[in-house]
Amino acid sequence: MKILLIGNYKNDRQESMQRFADMLEHGLTRRGHEVARVLPRSRAGAFKPGAHGLGKWLGYIDKFVLFPHELRAKAAWADVIHICDHSNAFYTQHLGKRRALVTCHDLLAVRGALGEDTDCPASLTGRVLQRWILDGLRRARTVACVSSYTRSDVERLISGGPRVRVVPNGLNHTYRRLDENEALARLSRISGFDARTPYVFHVGSSQRRKNREGVIRVFHRIKDAFRGPLVFAGQALSPGQRDLVQSLGLAERVIQVGGPDNEMLEALYNRAHALLFPSRFEGFGWPIIEAQACGCPVVCSDRCSFPEVCGEGGLLRDVDDEAGFAADLLRLIEPSERRVFIERGLENARRFTADAMLDSYCQLYEEEAAA
Repeated sequence: MKILLIGNYKNDRQESMQRFADMLEHGLTRRGHEVARVLPRSRAGAFKPGAHGLGKWLGYIDKFVLFPHELRAKAAWADVIHICDHSNAFYTQHLGKRRALVTCHDLLAVRGALGEDTDCPASLTGRVLQRWILDGLRRARTVACVSSYTRSDVERLISGGPRVRVVPNGLNHTYRRLDENEALARLSRISGFDARTPYVFHVGSSQRRKNREGVIRVFHRIKDAFRGPLVFAGQALSPGQRDLVQSLGLAERVIQVGGPDNEMLEALYNRAHALLFPSRFEGFGWPIIEAQACGCPVVCSDRCSFPEVCGEGGLLRDVDDEAGFAADLLRLIEPSERRVFIERGLENARRFTADAMLDSYCQLYEEEAAA
């Protein structure tokens, strides 16, 4: 089967979406499909790459003016067209009578543009863009949602449009339990970090919906009973988050690891005391299953997709129950309690394999090609 994947503009730096498209492209190619991947090239945006300011507007030229001509030419080749990220759903208008499958990771930005509280406020141009995205989803033949939570948003906002299916994400790396010495050797490359001491771990960005302020406040509650540090991986803390760290006297206890690759992230999960992930809004929650696959217990909020993704493998609390999060982190110090949640997490993570995800997409592709 000839499958055309539509990927994300690289200057937007949507790393998780790029990894998702990588996983599809490599997995489908291994299964014998002819796979082509197209994405807007950085031409106008090459003068000032970036997702904000002038770089954002130059990127719009690449995405909305130049790329559609290339897309129309490529679309004629394919048996199936798959838009890998719903934020590109507006490209459905350039496919003529061809109808695409779109993966919807969440509708948080769309809901924010419609005035709903998702921690994703939209500017005037952002509201216009999110309406285009919603209209693009309506023109799709199939919308594959990464969770039942996301499916409920799709069905509510575009009822009567495309067929809607749930295809949970698979792990985009072979995350696993590592030998202790191997994990320590990888982490020794982080300057000033002694990974022999367990630490509370958070993965993500500084966006408000990720609730890093809550992570900092929860850690402050346990700082005397738990002697290890708090480690943030991913985007740097925002100025306000750094100020909070300072005001709570945690400057010497907080470590930042910027942009770790998969192997470094795997080692970080392996040595962590727990993943603390009290997000307010998510469409799926990859760090949950990544941590569980590495034998790292998970303490997270009970919102959105988390109960279905975490299964019985984590400790869930109301997002505002910071005392409860703190109690759960201390509960995991007890070896017998820790073993229970490690084993439950390992079992849960087995539901989210790349092969299971690819099986589901291949079935959808067959249905698309036959339609």
